Amino acid sequence: MTQNTPLSSRLPLPSEDVTLRVRSAAQLRARGVSAAQTSAQCLPGGPWQQILPGVYLLHPGPPTGRERLQGALLYAGRPPVSARRAPARLAEPGYGPGQEDAYGEAMVTGVAALALYGFAAVGPLGALHRIDVLVPRTRRLRSARFVEVLRTAVMPRAVRVGEVPVAPVERALADAVAATAEAADVRRLLTEAVREGHCEPAAVVRELSEAELLGRPAVVGAVDALLAEGRAAAEARLYAMVREHGLPDPVWNVELRLPGGPRLGAVDAYWPDHAVAVELDARAPRYGVPARRRQAEEDPQWAAYAAKREQLERLGVTVVHLTPRKLREAADQQATVVRTALMAAADREPAAYVMVLPR
Repeated sequence: MTQNTPLSSRLPLPSEDVTLRVRSAAQLRARGVSAAQTSAQCLPGGPWQQILPGVYLLHPGPPTGRERLQGALLYAGRPPVSARRAPARLAEPGYGPGQEDAYGEAMVTGVAALALYGFAAVGPLGALHRIDVLVPRTRRLRSARFVEVLRTAVMPRAVRVGEVPVAPVERALADAVAATAEAADVRRLLTEAVREGHCEPAAVVRELSEAELLGRPAVVGAVDALLAEGRAAAEARLYAMVREHGLPDPVWNVELRLPGGPRLGAVDAYWPDHAVAVELDARAPRYGVPARRRQAEEDPQWAAYAAKREQLERLGVTVVHLTPRKLREAADQQATVVRTALMAAADREPAAYVMVLPR
């Protein structure tokens, strides 16, 4: 090997993954590559290129979507200047155990995160011109080239998509909505999130509220569509639960009332022979109200739910209260709750006769 041999062929670089060849300056130094050697490799016509401050692509072609993603995390995850003298274990580039050391607390958010979650509305990762990366508010780090740095006072717990640290769907949605001006685009993102089962409407609305986005014109109508989509998805899961767990067929979406008396309210499913009703709690979430007040009499919607349930139970009707999240995450358990209520009907006093009307 002579002095004229390209440096890239003399460096002890891993060969197991040639498709993800992105390294930080700190990782190169840890492998014995000096700053001068790195700069020489990045000269015009050289085998390497600098794609972000302190981040290098170890081949001359354009970076792939995954390489841009890894570069963004390496850029945002580099330690502050005050901490760079401290010894640190630097992982090999690529997605594998220990890579979080190089990424620090940084995580992908916004549209890029939604692409990793498989959202059809955002398209493939490689087609994105921008990658949002979430970092703690205390980080003094500027956005650079294709990387948009977003700061937050409270970092969420990252979700691993493969080996990539990604913000939870709800937070990624809020960050994507914040950067989206078109109401139609916002609506597509929010409805897909619920329709495809990525998250529940309440969690999305909470994140939008905390980001102070609920008042935006592009968001107001989209939230209504989101809640309607969430309601439809919850009803579909309820139908599936009854069918898949062999429960008796109820009458669906009916109004109950006393003969010649007042209406008792609507329920989502009702078993007349057992006097058992199921009600989905798909209320619009209320934020900006202290948590202990949300289910008290100050919340008219919750008060109406509670009053209806109390009246039905005084008449001997058992009301099973289900949430969309319970149906999504624990359908087996919820089916057992309903089955138990149906079986217990034989041991209860007969319920008052109620009329069942189309809803």
